Amino acid sequence: MTTLDENDLDPTDALSSVPAAGARRAVPAAGRLKFCYGPMDCGKSTLALQINHNHARQGRRGLLLVRHDRSGAPQITSRIGITSTANEVGADTDLRALVKEQWAAGRHVDYLIVDEAQFLSPAQVEQLAELADDVQVDVYCFGIATDFRSELFPGARRLFELADELQPVQVEVLCWCGATGRFNARVRDGEVLRAGDTVVVADTEPGIVESSASPLREAELTTMRYQVLCRRHYRTGHLGPATAQHGQLRLT
Repeated sequence: MTTLDENDLDPTDALSSVPAAGARRAVPAAGRLKFCYGPMDCGKSTLALQINHNHARQGRRGLLLVRHDRSGAPQITSRIGITSTANEVGADTDLRALVKEQWAAGRHVDYLIVDEAQFLSPAQVEQLAELADDVQVDVYCFGIATDFRSELFPGARRLFELADELQPVQVEVLCWCGATGRFNARVRDGEVLRAGDTVVVADTEPGIVESSASPLREAELTTMRYQVLCRRHYRTGHLGPATAQHGQLRLT
């Protein structure tokens, strides 16, 4: 009979053994946390509503959530004209409590659709992970990765750290020069802004919905907009000719 000396044992065996296939089948399947991300105009909200439509057709029950939609209303809006009512997530909203409220009302929740997820707090992202792991809710988050300074939003950063699946939205947005646009420049009076509140919700057209902290002057309300640029033109602040100052979409 062959015996193993303790020096022959793999020390990692005692750390985390993998259960046999039969044992794994007894463990409830966890939900999944997925983050679909991309710059403005790449179709994130359209994809969110399409996924909701597909799941609902199969009899699954979902809950639509949004944080700071550019319309200023509690809804998910796509620039191609598709809109759906959603539940507005506040800064202090406990997302686990939202699901429990649905259960208390007799409505089962199979999945969550979360648009503008970059505006969630890290704690709220952790709540979504908890819902996926502990009560098998599938969570689909959609949002922008970086802010106007090209730095990760806190919510997006936590999603990159925790999500089971990360998926860039496969609709390419072009800079005015034709290169791939990745950077969401904040523009006022023809100038790319480099400082200011992290959360200022506007659209690609002049206008403003909400600022996270400082009130904006009336003049700023009518001139603020966003424009997608490639890295080179984001760095230089070159916005291109006036006729080209709006993102264009291309399916890849």
